[in-house]
Amino acid sequence: MSIRLGEEAPDFTAETTEGTIRFHEWIGDKWAILFSHPKDFTPVCTTELGYMAGLKPEFDRRNTKIIGLSIDPVSDHQKWVKDIEETQGHAVNYPMIGDSDLKVAKLYDMIHPNASGGTRTAADNATVRSVFLIGPDRKVKAMLVYPMSAGRNFDEVMRLLDSLQLNAKHAVATPVNWKLGDDVIIPTSVSDDDAKKKYPQGFKTLKPYLRYVQQPK
Repeated sequence: MSIRLGEEAPDFTAETTEGTIRFHEWIGDKWAILFSHPKDFTPVCTTELGYMAGLKPEFDRRNTKIIGLSIDPVSDHQKWVKDIEETQGHAVNYPMIGDSDLKVAKLYDMIHPNASGGTRTAADNATVRSVFLIGPDRKVKAMLVYPMSAGRNFDEVMRLLDSLQLNAKHAVATPVNWKLGDDVIIPTSVSDDDAKKKYPQGFKTLKPYLRYVQQPK
């Protein structure tokens, strides 16, 4: 199936390093980030998983759960996490899904639908390097797909999450390279009269369609 922004994230039941989960139930009332990897014991993914472990307190502060996926079984994940902690300095502190039958990978359109399980190499699974940001309403808010050779920028994932959460709470847009604390954009759907009521402190108009205002708290 094809995943589209704004649609409900597919639900699934899977084995993880923290036990069996049903995805929608696991999300609960939080945001969630599902990120996938081609195979265990691969170099780029080792660095990513360790970095995400280091960022977990920041995601916790944002009411966001994180969960990884690899097409290898949970038993392999449990061996891999020792290498991750040794080389990256952070122990994996979030669940990792075992997806040896490729059920979740195919459900989320991460891999060719004709791909089969069993013995596979990382190259066989080149498309399984996706990131899905999912809201408490279970809707897909954003997606990122990377090639195998380029490590993902999870600081950017955090920035994107901040933008999505700000939009969900205040219905504002964020400009290029925005980061927390920067001015935001008033959507064109909001008239000047309504903007004056909503932002009595004032806003800056560069063009009728481009209006900046201080980021809401």
